[in-house]
Amino acid sequence: MSFLIVLFGIIFLILLITYFKVNAFLSFLIASIGIGLLLGISPAQIGATVQKGIGDMLGSLVIVIIAGAMLGKLVAETGAAQKIAAGMMHVFGRKYLQLALTITGFVIGIPLFYNVGFVLVFPLIASVVYSYKLPAVYVGLPIIAALSVTHGFLPPHPSPVALVAQFHADMGTTLLFGTIIALPTVIIAGPLYSKTLKNIKASLLSSFKSEGLPEDKLPGFFNSFISSLLPVMLLAATTALNFFVSDESSGKDIMKFFSDSSIVMLVSLAVATYTLGLSRGLKMKHIMDIYSDSVKDVLMIILIIGGAGALKETLLESGISNDIAGLLDNLNMNPLILGWLIAAVIRVCVGSATVAGLTAAGIVAPLLASHPEVHPSLMVLSVGAGSLMFSHVNDSGFWLFKEYFNLSIKDTIRSWSLMETLVAICGLAGVMLINIFL
Repeated sequence: MSFLIVLFGIIFLILLITYFKVNAFLSFLIASIGIGLLLGISPAQIGATVQKGIGDMLGSLVIVIIAGAMLGKLVAETGAAQKIAAGMMHVFGRKYLQLALTITGFVIGIPLFYNVGFVLVFPLIASVVYSYKLPAVYVGLPIIAALSVTHGFLPPHPSPVALVAQFHADMGTTLLFGTIIALPTVIIAGPLYSKTLKNIKASLLSSFKSEGLPEDKLPGFFNSFISSLLPVMLLAATTALNFFVSDESSGKDIMKFFSDSSIVMLVSLAVATYTLGLSRGLKMKHIMDIYSDSVKDVLMIILIIGGAGALKETLLESGISNDIAGLLDNLNMNPLILGWLIAAVIRVCVGSATVAGLTAAGIVAPLLASHPEVHPSLMVLSVGAGSLMFSHVNDSGFWLFKEYFNLSIKDTIRSWSLMETLVAICGLAGVMLINIFL
């Protein structure tokens, strides 16, 4: 009976979001309270359970997500991302145009949230299409694929960061494995797959011929590159150095301090505030206004993550999570594949990659206790890959791609939806390959 309650509770959650169009955060709260009461949690305790779940989930994430949003907004507003894109195009030229766009999307996608990155790079895509008279989807899909992969696989994006917390994984290790998997995934789903889409006709709007900021207003390439990617560099450096510092060393505590994701993001934001802002003549008040605006972009994401934490805590408090773990364990399926499959199914039903990943994590997390051989970072990436499976009409990313490229629904499914499916499948393949060697 308990399993049926959870099953119908999750179905009810999906219906609230998709059919009844209820806000995802409110849907999580309603479903969490309903499931908790039906599973026997006392009415007096249910409120505290929900609050604890939200607090535990957000406690370790708010700094990373907010600081990441602030850094991304600053990178976009100051033209640093535009400078990186222009530099890549200059280096690679027309012959390797797709490679340049793919690398540009990957580099820009690491610090920027997907929607911000999409809007930012689209003028570049339009400029290339108009300048070289090339098919728009063929040109644009590689850079969009790179943005999608970084959004789903790599910290400091909200979903990977949240999954790291859910599975108690190491942020630096997840970034390392994620990058190893992301690179071939982007190539397959981007440049290679786009070669089959040259015959799709897309008429881009003339309003996207904008070149962005004037060249003399842009920061230098080196400044843009270092400032944008400093969080990645710091996480990679501290992860590598940890292998050379013994646990007894006095430097171990210092390494742990600087490898903490919150500290990394705050240090990176402080550096970028100076290198991209103050040193180039921006007033502190203007920079703080940029940061204030950035919070609006991620507020709902933070609430959704908190709502997922409430559902997770409800399952843990009721004890059903252990029963679910035992039931799923009896399926005799590799937990990495199971996590991917659950996330993929929820993604197709709900549309939101963040909701799919976090909901799947709440169900699968208890499995790790009975499967110590499963690497937590690989579980993060497996669930993250599954959460990108087959985006369609219930996903805002689907409509963003469709409207900007001015495509029919059929052509959007053929290009965008199947690209996302390739990303999900290649991501799982990469996870399983790395798992062989661990």
